[in-house]
Amino acid sequence: MVDELRSKAMAHHPRKGNALSILRKHFLNMRSNIGRMLPAQPCMLCGSMSRDGLWCAACDAALPYFNAPLCPVCALPTPSGEVCGHCLTHPPLFSRTIAVFDYAFPLDKLIQGMKYGEQLALAHAFAKKLLPRIDRCNLPDYVIAMPLHPTKLRERGFNQSLLLAATVARDLKLELLPNACKRVRDTPPQSALPWKERKKNVRNAFCCDMDLTGKRIALVDDVLTTGSSLNALAEAAQKRGAGEVAAWVIARTLPHSENIKLMTLA
Repeated sequence: MVDELRSKAMAHHPRKGNALSILRKHFLNMRSNIGRMLPAQPCMLCGSMSRDGLWCAACDAALPYFNAPLCPVCALPTPSGEVCGHCLTHPPLFSRTIAVFDYAFPLDKLIQGMKYGEQLALAHAFAKKLLPRIDRCNLPDYVIAMPLHPTKLRERGFNQSLLLAATVARDLKLELLPNACKRVRDTPPQSALPWKERKKNVRNAFCCDMDLTGKRIALVDDVLTTGSSLNALAEAAQKRGAGEVAAWVIARTLPHSENIKLMTLA
């Protein structure tokens, strides 16, 4: 309707139509010039100067984005996006997973830089990559970040999952619950353990103090490997009455075929 009215106006006032076209071109050129005026910075991956953000457009194109069909529950690849066999036989306590990347080179280097190199600006950049994949028509009631044990939080000085969750919650206008769930056992890092031992490592590692009865929850973490930590956190939330629980992660580790049987989501 707006386009129809604009066309009629331009038909009756051709000079006005030309003026609008000139203004539009001027605005687009001005926006392009402003982009070129922004200070360039070294790409965090290749070091070349870039105005495209923390990493350059060429490196962004090389990142291992998930574009193939995935199991909607655990985000492992499936032929046509159906639920995988493992989730059919041993479903996790979270009902769906959104993941942006495969945890592979060079994305893994960026995540390690965020977690261990204190490159905290990456959390905002990663959250912006996650946001377009979230269904705005099916949002949860609350967002909860994977908590760190107080000892580990003091050592690291920040919780990267909370930084991710804060950006996502703010953009989606969702309530972030930074203190609803806690990590009550200081367990060894999951990455240091064989896959078969990760489920046992995080058993009863979390508790939730808030009544979550009937609420839909999104759990935010940086990387999903076996899913044991997210499953344990989902269990703690469901003990406090949470209904549907989803997992929102930046990266999903894709296991080698010989290791798929070792995964213990449930």
